[in-house]
Amino acid sequence: MKKRLSAELIGTFWLVLGGCGSAVLAAGFPDVGIGLLGVSLAFGLTVLTMAYAVGGISGGHFNPAVSLGLALAGRFEMKHLPAYWAAQVAGAVLAALVLYAIVSGKGDFAGVGGFASNGYGAASPGGFSLTAALVTEVVMTAMFLIVILGATAKGVPAGFAPIAIGLGLTLIHLVSIPVTNTSVNPARSTGVALFADGPALAQLWLFWLAPLAGAAIGALIWKALLADD
Repeated sequence: MKKRLSAELIGTFWLVLGGCGSAVLAAGFPDVGIGLLGVSLAFGLTVLTMAYAVGGISGGHFNPAVSLGLALAGRFEMKHLPAYWAAQVAGAVLAALVLYAIVSGKGDFAGVGGFASNGYGAASPGGFSLTAALVTEVVMTAMFLIVILGATAKGVPAGFAPIAIGLGLTLIHLVSIPVTNTSVNPARSTGVALFADGPALAQLWLFWLAPLAGAAIGALIWKALLADD
């Protein structure tokens, strides 16, 4: 279990540092910024690379919603949820701390701003409402679980699941960054919210509730309609 929790902490650390770091440091860099497409790809690459690196140790969840969905689908023991969630949140907070240390070292530093945090209303990149954010996060997380469960199901060619899962997360970001800045991951949302300016902490409840609900829905859809085990 120590190795499994270490793998989850390191994997989530890499997801937040790579994904949120790309948004904070590289997305809007003058002339050569990577933009929405680059940030979306960065999030997908973090999951893909860590799924190959440590997925064989812990299952490669890196996300409390994924852990819940896998447990509800019978792929993960429910009793291990609290420990996995703690490791994932710890990894996200450590990554946000490292990112804060980097950002605050800029010569004209005057605050971190939104810090790649998630939000709705005025905190949404596109000004989308709480309802729009809720629907987006629930549906996107549900589909993410269906991708994960399908890519790791029996009969699927072995060794390719991280590619499908990483590309799935990339697609999710391409669709939903304008709405919520894309969470689908409560740990990711928590880490940066602790350092962000604005309403990120006050709105954090939604980015736990919606991804967890979406993961449960995705797992139940998979079990009811698609599972063959």
